[in-house]
Amino acid sequence: MLELSKDKIENYLNADYRDILPLMVEANADKDTTITYSKNVFIPITNICRNECGYCIYRRSPESFDATILMKTSEVMETLFKADKYACREALFTFGEGADEFPEVRHALDKEGFSSVIEYLYFLCSETLDKTNLLPHSNPGILKKKDLKLLKEVNASMGLMLENSSSRLMETIAHSKSPGKDPKLRIKTIEDAGKLKIPFTTGLLIGIGETVAERADSLLQIRKLQNKYGHIQEIIIQNFKPKPGIPLEDQVEPSLVEMIKMVAVTKLLFPDVSVQVPPNLNIKNMQMFLLAGADDWGGVSPISLDYVNPEAPWPELNNLKMFTEELGFKFQERLPVYPKFIKEEYLSESILDQINSIENMD
Repeated sequence: MLELSKDKIENYLNADYRDILPLMVEANADKDTTITYSKNVFIPITNICRNECGYCIYRRSPESFDATILMKTSEVMETLFKADKYACREALFTFGEGADEFPEVRHALDKEGFSSVIEYLYFLCSETLDKTNLLPHSNPGILKKKDLKLLKEVNASMGLMLENSSSRLMETIAHSKSPGKDPKLRIKTIEDAGKLKIPFTTGLLIGIGETVAERADSLLQIRKLQNKYGHIQEIIIQNFKPKPGIPLEDQVEPSLVEMIKMVAVTKLLFPDVSVQVPPNLNIKNMQMFLLAGADDWGGVSPISLDYVNPEAPWPELNNLKMFTEELGFKFQERLPVYPKFIKEEYLSESILDQINSIENMD
């Protein structure tokens, strides 16, 4: 594995036209020729959230006319059964962080027979395993270690975006109203997942006011966690997209060149981890990121929106396959847990049984 100092990473991230193409070539030198994706369904249990990020259009207040206080069990299961018919293999569960701090959410949970959103999530993941051919992958925000341990029983993998390791951003419009975006809390959750051997997804959000040095620090923080625990299976490099009405509406999104350099440096620093760029946020430029070292498209759904970026529809799988193979890569579906983690050390018996059942079907 290539050892990169912070200075070297910053030099790469500041590279000009003379060095960008060699950087892309270097990032691809040892990359697998197979580009993967996961066919999923996105299930937003609630969009009530304690955080008010400057770039978010997902979050709602309980009094909002379009708030989803809580999806009922019947609604969730109907969506899962539909996803099963489409041969989706990943059930992506997400919700606003700390949603059950709001009395409206607690009341809705009580009506469904649950005392907390984590308890409800555990039940929904269990139902997914019992009644469908999907594997749960949950993104519930920062969690206590005991909650991670509980959810490991019914999840093939879990995720939490670091976004950035800089505490300075907590004083900016991006995160000043978002206590859950404290990087110390997010790093602790990722580390606790490592201690519990939970296959994990994390990543950075690029273009929310961070500096090049802070991007370098963030990558090195994730590398430090990976060196210690080895549980990170993929890193998402996600570009900020301005949207009407958000506090960061006038923020300029990162350029294609910035993103190319970020992806290439990430791949150089993480040859042991898949690097992903959301294709729906980069429809016109998606192939460039394969040339920069990306090797995974992430979750793509044939039936649900990207509720975090609803203005950006998923590409059709046939088109994604065509764009991938045009560059000479292979296009291959994967499960929400990567093959090297499919072992008792990382997965519960119920998850391993579900994987075995899926493999026998396929």
